[in-house]
Amino acid sequence: MTDNIYNEVLIDHNLHPMHLHELECATCSNSGLNPTCGDSLTLHLNISDGVISDGSFTGVGCAISQASTDIMLDLIIGRTTDEAKHLCGLFSKMISGEITEDELEELEEAGALQSISKMPARVKCALLGWNTLSKLLEESCKECSI
Repeated sequence: MTDNIYNEVLIDHNLHPMHLHELECATCSNSGLNPTCGDSLTLHLNISDGVISDGSFTGVGCAISQASTDIMLDLIIGRTTDEAKHLCGLFSKMISGEITEDELEELEEAGALQSISKMPARVKCALLGWNTLSKLLEESCKECSI
């Protein structure tokens, strides 16, 4: 992806995040923190019968962490928890520079953040929401009986 597309996607999701709000019907929540730069967020999901039916986040952070989390929620809402786990793995693979073109296509709009892999200081920012989701799916949602 070109830097121009990356910038458009990131700016749009940062200036107009659709998922930055409380979620009253959340069945699971998990907080994440990037102590390096102070970004913090809480991810809220509504999961029923193994499907993520809704999601949101609250918190503060840089443009990259906020946009990445908003893009992630666009991608996972309506998918199963197993699909969301798979997408988390692909995003981590992309950020570490090890993704194939076919895998990149699976990430849809999140693939626009691929150039972050060339900015080591910003990798943790891009991964904050995804790591929070991964931890939520592995730990917190066991308690939700999904």
